Order: sequence, then structure tokens, then C-alpha cells
Amino acid sequence: MRFAASWKANPMGYRAILAVVSVLLLLFGPALSSANSQEAGGATQSLGAKTATSNAVPDAGYSLGTGDKIRVNVFGQPDLNGEYVVDGAGFVQLPLVGPIKAAGLTVTDFQKQVIAAFSNGFLVNPNIDVYVIDYRPYYIMGEVNKPGPYAYVTGMNLITAVALAGGYTTRADKSDVYIRRNGSAKEVELPADETTNVNPGDIVRVAERFF
Repeated sequence: MRFAASWKANPMGYRAILAVVSVLLLLFGPALSSANSQEAGGATQSLGAKTATSNAVPDAGYSLGTGDKIRVNVFGQPDLNGEYVVDGAGFVQLPLVGPIKAAGLTVTDFQKQVIAAFSNGFLVNPNIDVYVIDYRPYYIMGEVNKPGPYAYVTGMNLITAVALAGGYTTRADKSDVYIRRNGSAKEVELPADETTNVNPGDIVRVAERFF
């Protein structure tokens, strides 16, 4: 109450303080706004970097297979750019050059095949990028609650794969798992933990325990 009364008793002092505050805002307001913008921009950039990292794909040594979806960019030739799926026969159908074998090739080797095909009477020294945008699904079967095909997620391990399949049944053997890698006809027995990676095209089998 005394504080309020003092302002009413001295209105000129009140106006003087308001004037000083206004001047300070004019002098330092833009700098504060710029600093806040830079801080927000830095946070956004950091988030973008984390997102890019989280969406990182396997390296160029990844072997393509049926169901993989790839992007082909032919620089300077936008009409030739496109997205393609490796078909059941293991080929990718490209404009001008037709089908090119992809299944079993690494991304780098397939890229070399594409460059060679376009260099054969179509383009001079073509600059071509190839990368995977969607990986073929993996399959999980046996003692899980929801067996079937699932979309591959970068960095997936067995624990994640089982969780997506609804978890183990009460009869599941939770110590080991059997995986057929990359279309192989032979199963490999591996630990049923986070050290076992699951790759695109893998067939994962969770066995039944015997006791």
C-alpha cells in the first residue's frame, strides 16, 4: 500500500522510469531477439542433425534384394530420376536402359552397373547416385504372438524385432534364436539378445522351449 501511494504521490518520477525502460528496450531489444533466434535455430539444427543420424541407412556395402526400394538420381537429367523396387526376379527396370540386375549386388556395385548402362550410347560421363529409401521386410516366425513380415528399421536387433511381433509366447525359448540371413537356406543359431542384429530380408525363427 505504501509502495502504491508513493507512485501516486510522485507521477513525474513514474513517467521518467517508464521513459528509461522504453529507451533500454529500443537499444537492447533487437539484440535479445537475435540471440533468442540464434539459440532456437541452433536447437532446430541440432534436432535436424539427430534426426538425420537416427535415419541413417546401412553403408554402401548393403546387398540389395527383392522388395528393396531405391532412388536413382541422374544429375542433369531430371526425366531419368526415379524410385524403383527390386522385382521378384531381382531386377530394376530403368528408363532407356531397361532391366538391370540388382539382387545380390551391393549398392555401390549396382551403381556402377547403372553408370555403365547409361554410358553405353545414352549419356556422356553420367553422374549418378543410387541409395536405398525403403528396405525389404524381415520375417519373424515361431513362438511370437504376431508372426509375419515387418518393416525393417535401421539398427534393429532381436529384442526390437520380437517386441514388434507382440513379444514371446509362453512356450518360447528366450535364450537362442535361429536366423536365415539374406535368403540363405541355412539357419544360424544366435543369442536371443540385443547383440543379435536383424537385417532386411532375414527370416527369424523363435523356437519352442523343451521344459
